[in-house]
Amino acid sequence: MVKIELARVQNDYGFEATDAYGHKVQMDTSPESGGHNFGVRPMQMLLMGVAGCSAIDVISILKKQRQEVRDYKMTVNGEREAGKEPSLWKDISIDFHIYGNVDEDKAKRAVELSMDKYCSVSATLKAAGADLKWNVFVHP
Repeated sequence: MVKIELARVQNDYGFEATDAYGHKVQMDTSPESGGHNFGVRPMQMLLMGVAGCSAIDVISILKKQRQEVRDYKMTVNGEREAGKEPSLWKDISIDFHIYGNVDEDKAKRAVELSMDKYCSVSATLKAAGADLKWNVFVHP
């Protein structure tokens, strides 16, 4: 079992979550909902989570294939259901940017394995009904 602790640390909606290892994340709601831009919105953390989860997978796979990854970046865009409560993620598009001496076919396969097999966050989002699409860009 994983334990996360959360405490209110600023104004009404400024929270700080701490994991079992002491890592902290600040969260808040939007200013329109009474927040003060103290931290990340909880739903946006899900998009950050899918990026982090998949990045770990992709880098691990490419390292095992002896690919030389010099840098790595991702862009995640999401659209939520309109007019629903709760408003779940509906469409998520991800751009993977891999820099270095990397075979493009191996990069695409690593991303596919992550998104369809290994990444628990992408599986969770898909189970909740989100449609995930991605592009892979390999840069020398």
